[in-house]
Amino acid sequence: MIKKVFLLSCLSTFQISIFAPALWAAETHGELGTFLPIWSIIPFAGILLSIALFPLLLPHFWHSHFGKISAFWGIVVALPFLLVFKGAALHEILHIYIADYIPFIILLWSLYTIAGGILLKGKLKGTPIMNTGMLAIGTILASWVGTTGAAMLLIRPFIRANAYRKTKTYMVVFFIFLVCNIGGSLTPLGDPPLFLGFLHGVPFFWTFKILPHMLLASGILLAVFFIIDSLYYKKDPVPPPEEGEETEKLKIVGSINFLFLLGVVLAVLFSGLVPLGDVKVLGIERSTQSLIRDATMVIMGLLSLKFTPWQTREENEFTWFPIKEVAILFAGIFMTMIPALAILRAGEEGAARALIASVKEPVHFFWITGGLSSFLDNAPTYLTFLNTALGRFFVGVPEHHAVSQLIAQKSIYLEAISAGAVFMGANSYIGNAPNFMVRSIAEEVGVEMPSFFGYILKYSLVFLIPTFILISLVFFI
Repeated sequence: MIKKVFLLSCLSTFQISIFAPALWAAETHGELGTFLPIWSIIPFAGILLSIALFPLLLPHFWHSHFGKISAFWGIVVALPFLLVFKGAALHEILHIYIADYIPFIILLWSLYTIAGGILLKGKLKGTPIMNTGMLAIGTILASWVGTTGAAMLLIRPFIRANAYRKTKTYMVVFFIFLVCNIGGSLTPLGDPPLFLGFLHGVPFFWTFKILPHMLLASGILLAVFFIIDSLYYKKDPVPPPEEGEETEKLKIVGSINFLFLLGVVLAVLFSGLVPLGDVKVLGIERSTQSLIRDATMVIMGLLSLKFTPWQTREENEFTWFPIKEVAILFAGIFMTMIPALAILRAGEEGAARALIASVKEPVHFFWITGGLSSFLDNAPTYLTFLNTALGRFFVGVPEHHAVSQLIAQKSIYLEAISAGAVFMGANSYIGNAPNFMVRSIAEEVGVEMPSFFGYILKYSLVFLIPTFILISLVFFI
């Protein structure tokens, strides 16, 4: 215990030494992100490395103590941040949790709970054609019920259909690529950055401009998946049909949950279309419609629990662990990313000035937005580079008019920002929340998943990056 306190004290002292110069500068000049040094993101790198290395090197320790590790890195940022910046720091912390983290978790929890009550029963064998078809359906659904909704709805049936297959890791990885990320690129319902763009004046159906990009990316990945799955399918012995299997037809149990899923989708739409003014929660400004949205999603989740027999959830292999793991780890991630997001918001006035100043062409916007969205929250990253584009081409123009002019005159920049933020969330487990949840669900039912770095090295670099390079060449150069 003494060692832990000593280590925490040392790290907090180190962080204070980082934040202290920024305090003086902020007090004399203003914006905090303008003065935070680049090494203030060390705790963020620390929690990412913990997520990457502990499950690989100390799996049992990680499984038992991941919550403490997440809390440790969060405290390493929070304590010195509060000691140095006091009220300003408290405001930043409350803002990221009240305005970002809590709505984020409510959305995930409601979709996870509702989808967990929908059980697909009957004959469903994971052949290459069937698997590719399920991935294609999930990719289409993701734009209309969200990447999280589509992922939670299909991941369990997808895994059960392939229960007899020996090698399943690549199946879940491609599911993450397509259903958890790329599929959510066509509407603001699909992924948070596009919804944020919608709130800032991007028309609802404008995102269909990304349809050719999505078709190319998903077409390549589906074709590659079909080839890989066909090769593995030839090696897997097909088990004899079980008694009664031939006569059992596909049926959906718990279909009432589709009503609750529709309720969540309508609540999200309502929050973007119906302005009801703002209120303050602990000093943090929230729109009234967003509070109604969050309350509605909680109610939909509770109704799902009430009207779905627990036996249905048990047959669906539903447990609370995946959402619990995501909630705990992302609580630490959101805290540690505060300095990184502040530096990004500072633009060319911050420590990342050289990087942001070099972003000039559409292909630059695609890769920088996508690269940062692979590890940071893709919604503020999207907004940062949307504002970068607006500031570069329409200085002094009010935001709503500037967005309209960007779409009318230089829409390729918004296409690049949007595609990068959505597509490249697939590059890592933390690039988008359903990635982590799908991994957790798969591991719970015995699918061996790659480590954090294994996912990047064996799959992202091999399949995604070449696909994104091709998209760059076709659409952005």
